[in-house]
Amino acid sequence: MDATHKAKLAQGRADARAVKAYLEYLENNKPKRGRRRTEASITSRLEVIETELESASPLVRLNLFQEQADLQSELEAMSQKVDGSELRAGFVEAAGRYAASKGIKRAAFKQMGIDAQTLRDAGI
Repeated sequence: MDATHKAKLAQGRADARAVKAYLEYLENNKPKRGRRRTEASITSRLEVIETELESASPLVRLNLFQEQADLQSELEAMSQKVDGSELRAGFVEAAGRYAASKGIKRAAFKQMGIDAQTLRDAGI
């Protein structure tokens, strides 16, 4: 295997990583159904749980403790926003090469939720 072939293989792996990272970012940050929770609504519910814990039966308390833990995790996740611009830039740079090497059409990317402007920027 010569150096040129090794470089092409390395480029292919880097392109795949960039495409994968952006797709995972989109998947993890896609809007969920229903009313969106806010930090204020979560904090309010945590305060209600605190007052309910004082008079709750053991089984209800168990469920309240779990809800409390879930809400605190959600609140922490809200404060740790991921900036997707860097991942998008990596996708734009790599996606055209990746799509050409794998024979992936524009429609497949659109079905994955990638917007038309990003695909245009990537040359797809």
